[in-house]
Amino acid sequence: MQGAPLTDEIAISLSQLIDDSQATNRRDPSHSDLDFIVQKAELWDVDPKNQGRNVGKAKRIRAVLYWALENDIKKGEKLVKSVVSVVKASGGFRENSVNYTGREQIENLMQAFKSTGYILTIDGEIQPVILDSLSEKEMSEALHTYIRRAKQGIEDAALVAGTGKDLMEAVAAYIVLKKMGSYPTQANFPTLLGQAFMMVGAATPHDKIDNNLSEPAIKRFERALYELACSINKLRNKEGTGHGRPFLSNLTKEEALSAIESIGLVAEYLLNKLELNN
Repeated sequence: MQGAPLTDEIAISLSQLIDDSQATNRRDPSHSDLDFIVQKAELWDVDPKNQGRNVGKAKRIRAVLYWALENDIKKGEKLVKSVVSVVKASGGFRENSVNYTGREQIENLMQAFKSTGYILTIDGEIQPVILDSLSEKEMSEALHTYIRRAKQGIEDAALVAGTGKDLMEAVAAYIVLKKMGSYPTQANFPTLLGQAFMMVGAATPHDKIDNNLSEPAIKRFERALYELACSINKLRNKEGTGHGRPFLSNLTKEEALSAIESIGLVAEYLLNKLELNN
């Protein structure tokens, strides 16, 4: 994982993790430590310190993360991971360390991560959450976070961490599970996807077109989305993703990017249809 998820809640909680304004003594990481990781994330140009503003560490990181949230999520996610790493290396997650950030601050950040499909452990490790362990609300929030990241072309969003499923399959399974109480774990992808489409009232190529009736134009769009999702599934790297690529190695970076963004498009349409129908 090249970065860690970035949301409004994570930006706020993470900045509080390095805020030493209430501490008797200064805590690491230092401003110079932050200089290094902000530059490494290629966000130095928007750093308030680089702009000559005298701000504390919390306000500084929060300002950079908010800019990234609106303008370059990939760089922001890289910075999130780096901030957690440098806090951990400084002893910020150890209660007996002079740089300990505080139980409340850590727990706030842990909660912020939970709804993104990842968890932050009490000792500062970022790990994929098992989606089946989440509540229905948390599951929906996590899938929406993956969708947002996929639509922005973030490669690791194409695979739902910790599940072995790609995002489209995870969304389809969630829809069928929510509607039926269970889903066929042995069903192939086109079948599972078709069931999800049917359950939200979306058309697939298996739905016959009655030429004698005037069909809503959206139905043609939905059939195209189904075909798009199936075509992307065929591009999945069935050999495994150990090299960090969720797609066949003969795809160009631009082709893979388009496939990831398309996964986000289809998944978002289905999830929104589900929520509108409930």
